[in-house]
Amino acid sequence: MSDLPSDLRYAASHEWARQEADGSVSVGISDHAQQALGDVVYVELPEVGQQLKTGQQAGVVESVKAASDIYAPVSGVVIAVNEQLADSPEQVNNEPYGSWFFRLQPDAPAELEALLTAEAYKASCDAEA
Repeated sequence: MSDLPSDLRYAASHEWARQEADGSVSVGISDHAQQALGDVVYVELPEVGQQLKTGQQAGVVESVKAASDIYAPVSGVVIAVNEQLADSPEQVNNEPYGSWFFRLQPDAPAELEALLTAEAYKASCDAEA
């Protein structure tokens, strides 16, 4: 598995979450997830203003070989979506940790701490293999 950014938190469902300077949380999928999916051809994102609960389906990512749901790693209101992914979904393959899907204003910022550290996420992925 490639290096995992240690400044991110990870969900067991393979989403990453990064707390931004303004307190919002950016969400994307891990390198492990994009490798398992293969070439990403379509991304469906949540609506701005949508309220999401931890673990709730927030969107879909489709590749040439599979489709996978994207889940909210923390609860909150969607404040932005990455519109660039509509035209260039392959960005997810090229830069999984730079290609965020959506940003949330978290309901409870402490939920971020409940997610996996990079080390724990790597152990979880290794256990799946």
